[in-house]
Amino acid sequence: SSRTARSEEDRDSLWDAWGSWSECSRTCGGGASYSLRRCLSSKTCEGRNIRYRTCSNVDCPPEAGDFRAQQCSAHNDVKYQGQFYEWLPVSNDPDNPCSLKCQARGAALVVELAPKVLDGTRCYTESLDMCISGLCQIVGCDRQLGSAVKEDNCGVCNGDGSTCRLVRGQYKSQLSANKLDDTVVAIPYGSRQVRLVLKGPDHLYLETKTLQGVKSENSLSSTGSFLMDNSSIDFQKFPDKEILRISGPLSADFTIKIRYAGAADSSVQFIFYQPIIHRWRETDFFPCSASCGGGYQLTSAECFDLRSNRVVADQYCHYYPENIKPKPKLQECNLDPCPASDGYKQIMPYDLYHPLPRWESTPWTACSSSCGGGIQSRSISCVEEDIQGHISPVEEWKCMYTPKMPVVQPCNIFDCPKWLAQEWSPCTVTCGQGLRYRVVLCIDHRGMHTGGCSPKTKPHIKEECIVPTPCYKPKEKLPVEAKLPWYKQAQELEEGAVVSEEPSFIPEAWSTCSVTCGVGSQVRLVKCQVLLSFSQSVADLPIDECEGPKPVSQRPCYSGPCSGEATEYTPEETELLYGSLQEFDELYDWEYEGFTECSESCGGGVQEAVVTCLNKQTRETADETLCVTSRRPPQLLKACSLDPCPPR
Repeated sequence: SSRTARSEEDRDSLWDAWGSWSECSRTCGGGASYSLRRCLSSKTCEGRNIRYRTCSNVDCPPEAGDFRAQQCSAHNDVKYQGQFYEWLPVSNDPDNPCSLKCQARGAALVVELAPKVLDGTRCYTESLDMCISGLCQIVGCDRQLGSAVKEDNCGVCNGDGSTCRLVRGQYKSQLSANKLDDTVVAIPYGSRQVRLVLKGPDHLYLETKTLQGVKSENSLSSTGSFLMDNSSIDFQKFPDKEILRISGPLSADFTIKIRYAGAADSSVQFIFYQPIIHRWRETDFFPCSASCGGGYQLTSAECFDLRSNRVVADQYCHYYPENIKPKPKLQECNLDPCPASDGYKQIMPYDLYHPLPRWESTPWTACSSSCGGGIQSRSISCVEEDIQGHISPVEEWKCMYTPKMPVVQPCNIFDCPKWLAQEWSPCTVTCGQGLRYRVVLCIDHRGMHTGGCSPKTKPHIKEECIVPTPCYKPKEKLPVEAKLPWYKQAQELEEGAVVSEEPSFIPEAWSTCSVTCGVGSQVRLVKCQVLLSFSQSVADLPIDECEGPKPVSQRPCYSGPCSGEATEYTPEETELLYGSLQEFDELYDWEYEGFTECSESCGGGVQEAVVTCLNKQTRETADETLCVTSRRPPQLLKACSLDPCPPR
């Protein structure tokens, strides 16, 4: 053995010290770094002059893409046989997984663009093994070269499979005349190795809900691979069956549903590994049962939610048969004799089988602010339960073996509703001075029309406007400035209904007018909806769930005259155009006020009667838009300057 040790020493002494490690071949996703050493002998040294280790073992962001695909795309701007191609990776080559083979998009052309991929490239898509210097090297789940450590079915490296449970089952469709779909199985967040096989004429589809309450759905209409809430899904659709695979772990709660499509029954077989998110956790030792003279102290077990990192009721842990509650541990404590003046002092005479004291809380108070950030509070007390199940308050120190729950927390931290002004309407006149209007909505933090904005800060919805065009008006039945009643339109948009926690009718926006000129109709969809306060989502209800009159879903509309000429308006059209402005009928009207100056100073000219809009009560001149509901008087002309002009 001494000769062997000396020979190894001699062998190593022929080498210089190992050099520093090189920069990692990748910045994320697992790369390789190397270190070199130099042979100091004139003869050949035994052993290797290079060694490798893994590095940058952090997951890449989703937008980074596949490392092998990046190497293929690097050749897109290099001609191959005189032509440019867009190259896609060819993965999982059983013969040479560490060569860079790529396929031209849209063609059957497969080319080896490089004999070796870059160090750190995965040999196979579903393996941690990586290519180093053109050779596939084994990498364990601990990300170490040469390691044979593997993940268990729960995704735990070198685990024993105790953190998850196998769920296997079968669903058979129950056709019903009033049911179009049904739930097959709910698969919780974190589940792995999901596989479902449907046999029959019906179809599978997915619904998901993230931990933040965001919902989405996928109809699984065609074969392919896709992402849904950051979970990679592989779906195959055949004439008589469908196969769904998700390797996981799921990043949301998935609900697999079936949509009935035929008279025959369908069956679905499913299997997956469900994480055990509630596990027993052993507590520290309780305070000693006596302050002196010898006592004992116990441990217990509490049910812990691994997802939210908090203690929950024991019933959650009892749900999993694999969960075995640890037995309490007992040890002696405070064995020093009691002082003569004090004697034996009993503090906590626990029975071995008594439940441990625990913190209990009252419900949270209402938030101090409805938006913009507030606080809510609750009271926390230490309670104890006896063998008969009676609960009574005890001193707080008895619960100090576990952290006290917070008594204050922030709430409603989203922004308060704000006024949002839309674009201005066109001016109500085509010449001179008129008015323009705009819609001002109260928008909440989700971008939805709501209430709660301060009326004092509301931007104005009407202002004067001037069209820089001289008012040479032709004779017409209605004034040219009598356009669509924008003010009425702005009011209608502002008065849109807001979804509340009580079922209410919610009308959608009106459709465009059915005609481009003249009188047509508009329609809209009116739904019965309710706001679900827990998830802050809107749910549709049957129409009969909403009380009160249902808003109209159809109304007439007017798109202007059907030609550029003046048009005789029917009473219905007049009512449609100006129905919202009838209150001005009795207050404002057109009246003549003298004539313009003569168009000529001699030889014969004309004067035009001046028509103004007057307030009939104050006799003051008013804006012309206030007289749009009254017919403008006919144009009056009179001759003037009839004397012949003097000869030049």
